[in-house]
Amino acid sequence: MHFEIKEPFDILITKKTMKNILVIGSTGQIGSELTRELRRRYGGSHVVAGYINGAEPKGELLEGGPAEMADVTDGAMIEAVVKKHHIDAIYNLAALLSVVAESKPRLAWRIGIDGLWNILEVARENGCAVFTPSSIGSFGQSTPHMKTPQDTIQRPQTIYGVSKVTTELLSDYFQKKYGTDTRAVRFPGIISYVTPPGGGTTDYAVDIFYAAVRGEKFICPIKEGTMMDMMYMPDALKAAISIMEADPRKLVHHNAFNVTAMSFAPETIYAEIKKHRPEFEMEYQVDPLKQSIAESWPDKMDDTCARREWGWSPDYDLRRMTIDMLVHLEEKLKGE
Repeated sequence: MHFEIKEPFDILITKKTMKNILVIGSTGQIGSELTRELRRRYGGSHVVAGYINGAEPKGELLEGGPAEMADVTDGAMIEAVVKKHHIDAIYNLAALLSVVAESKPRLAWRIGIDGLWNILEVARENGCAVFTPSSIGSFGQSTPHMKTPQDTIQRPQTIYGVSKVTTELLSDYFQKKYGTDTRAVRFPGIISYVTPPGGGTTDYAVDIFYAAVRGEKFICPIKEGTMMDMMYMPDALKAAISIMEADPRKLVHHNAFNVTAMSFAPETIYAEIKKHRPEFEMEYQVDPLKQSIAESWPDKMDDTCARREWGWSPDYDLRRMTIDMLVHLEEKLKGE
């Protein structure tokens, strides 16, 4: 991993220690990097890479620690893995991303909600803490778009958003009724050079870097002026680990905290990239589905509660992220 995490974060994680961790969805966009970072922190043998058929771990993910089939739709399978490895913390990253979910709504619900029920039941019976991320997709048109509050109206119109709101409520239910330790953040769009985009509305902000490094004109599917919250992957990993390591006595909210790092429109990130690639060109060909989803999401969330309750603070702004993305993608794509 080519990033650094500042000293205060390393101090924060000493407040509580996870011992054995299961990452469900370990080969996905977030999971593949989160699994590596958790293994770096806790040792490879303590972090199990959970996967499903067709998405088996390879290379470093496979060689760096244990790996097990962990399909959220099979509660018995999850429980067997938890017992075998004495798991005390589960990162549940199983979900279909926004655009993909709209084309497969029943599958999105089966994975996102039926699967979450299985995870929470296993956690309740085996004393595990659970992280299941929510998203800016949990908000809707009637939500305040600027400085979106931690506690506000949530009326999404996509199955992705509906499942994320349900995730938050169901996780809160298990915590309050059974004492299950459930925690989460609402992720903005996540930008990474490691794993290719997987069908999210904010993925244009990853694709644009690939086009720039390859010397191609970028065709932007999102309309000029459309603001969306974004975050660089190192900060996403930091948030996911920080919230799970936070002192539970200081948490008022659990599922889920607003977290943000930057907010920009397509023309803003384009202008930032052009500072380093003056020849780079972009034109707009708006995708109606992606645009309608984007317009229902916040321009910028208010993450005051996360900052106050567990010390959240991002390390990357747009300028720093752009430099880092270009450097690493240039290396990654060398020889294509």
